[in-house]
Formats: sequence, C-alpha cells, structure tokens
Amino acid sequence: MGSDDCKYAANHGALEVVGIDLSHKMLEVANKVNHDARIKYRQSAIEEIDFSTDSFDIVFRSLALHYISNFEELVKKISKSLKKNGELIFSVEHPLFTSSGEQDWSYDENGNIRHFPVDYYYYEGAREVNFLGESVIKYHRTVTTYLMTLLNAGFELTNVIEPKPPIEMRELEEMKNEMRRPMMLIISAKKISR
Repeated sequence: MGSDDCKYAANHGALEVVGIDLSHKMLEVANKVNHDARIKYRQSAIEEIDFSTDSFDIVFRSLALHYISNFEELVKKISKSLKKNGELIFSVEHPLFTSSGEQDWSYDENGNIRHFPVDYYYYEGAREVNFLGESVIKYHRTVTTYLMTLLNAGFELTNVIEPKPPIEMRELEEMKNEMRRPMMLIISAKKISR
C-alpha cells in the first residue's frame, strides 16, 4: 500500500495496516506525512514479501504489479497471506497500453494523433519504456494472464474495471483522447480456497 492508502485504511476502521516500499526515503516521508500507530511500514520489494499464513483481510496495490517479473509467484504469496474470503485489489497499466512498449500515440506528419499502437500483445514479458525521463522495465501480460492467474490461485473475481474519464471531464482538452484506448485495469478478487 502507498502511504495515502495506508492512512485511508487506518481512518476507515483498519486495526492494523502494513505499508511496503522498496525506497527508504519514501518510507521516511510516509511515516512523517501519514504517521499513525496502526500503520507499520516495511522496506521490501513487493516480490520479496513473506507474511504468515492468514495474516490479512485485504491486500491492495496500485500501479505497481506491472513492474514485477513473476506475477504468478507473487499471487501465490499474496494468497497465502490472505485469510479465507480476504480480498486482493490492484490496478495495473492496461495490457493494451503496455503491449507495444511505446506507451505513446502514433502521430501523423503534422503532429496529430492517428491512433494508439497495439503490437506484440500476445508476446508477454519485459518492455523497456521511458517513464518520466527514465528508462524502466515493465512487464506486459495479457488480460487473460491476469485473470487466469488469479482464478488458478484460488481466487474468485469480484470486479474488473477499465476506468474511463467521467462524462463531465471528457470535453477537457487533456481528456479528449482518453476514450480512445484504456490506460488502466483494476481487478478485485476474493480468496475462496485455503
């Protein structure tokens, strides 16, 4: 959980919250900005989590799992740490958005947007992309892989959402093209087996 997510959970009835981040600096800021006795921060890579069996009611992670190379292994670890009927809620960059690795529109000779490139969709794996001026590795998976990995790990899907801008924002200049392709995918699932 990000620090704001941790504070939200604590403010809405969570008795104990664990926030994980790889960055020591981010954890210092989180502890300072969202300090709460119910929140424990741990420095760890997401894929290195190792919590006791049946530790959590909810596991939540936003826009981080597309940086993890072995999604199946992570889902197994999360399943182990969740209580029966516990929920996993996460968002990732949409597989149509990550497929080509470009993550930018295709433009015509006048700089006008033609379309969003979708390419190599079924070829899962690492994509080197430019994110905020830095080269980073993201891992592309198909929608099928995300969903079937959860189902095969004993989860029941409870919701799948491809968020789009609300109607009142669609006329804003910066939102006009956001209805042309999905950018995010949100999935929630309930652990139904031990």
